Amino acid sequence: MRIGILSDTHRMETYIDKAIPYLYSCDLIIHAGDNFADSKYIHKITNKDIIAVKGNCDFIDVEEEIVFEIQGKTIFLCHGDIYSVKYGLDKIEEKAKELEADIVIFGHTHVPLRIEKDNILYLNPGSISLPREGSNRQFILMDIEDDKISLEEVII
Repeated sequence: MRIGILSDTHRMETYIDKAIPYLYSCDLIIHAGDNFADSKYIHKITNKDIIAVKGNCDFIDVEEEIVFEIQGKTIFLCHGDIYSVKYGLDKIEEKAKELEADIVIFGHTHVPLRIEKDNILYLNPGSISLPREGSNRQFILMDIEDDKISLEEVII
C-alpha cells in the first residue's frame, strides 16, 4: 500500500498542485493538519481516500488526533501542537507508547523528521508550503508491504 503523507500546506494551492501528480499513485493520503480544507481540495482533485486531522490554524470541529490501522500497523496521527513537538518529542512519545502505536505521523514544526525510537517510527513530512530551518518543500511517500515500511521524501 502506498500512502502520501503531507502536513502544513496552509491553503497554498500552488504548492499543493505540485504534489498532486505524485499523489495519484497513492492508495491513501494522510494530512497532518494546517489546513484541513486542503485535504478536501486534494481529495476533490485526486479522488483518493484521505485521513486528516485539524491543526492549530484550523478552527473547525474535526478530530485533533486519530488512531487507525493499515496493513497491521497501528498509526497515530495528530498535528503535534498539543504535544508541544516544537520543544521535543517527549509528550508525543509518551502518547505513542500508551497507544501502542507502530507509526506516529505529525506536523506543526514545518521541519521534516524521520526517526525510530523504541520500535516506533516517528514521521513529520515537513511542509510543502512554508518549510523552516532550511528544509525543502517536501512530503513523504510511504509504502507498507509484507510488514516492511519504505519511505521516500519527495521534494517539490
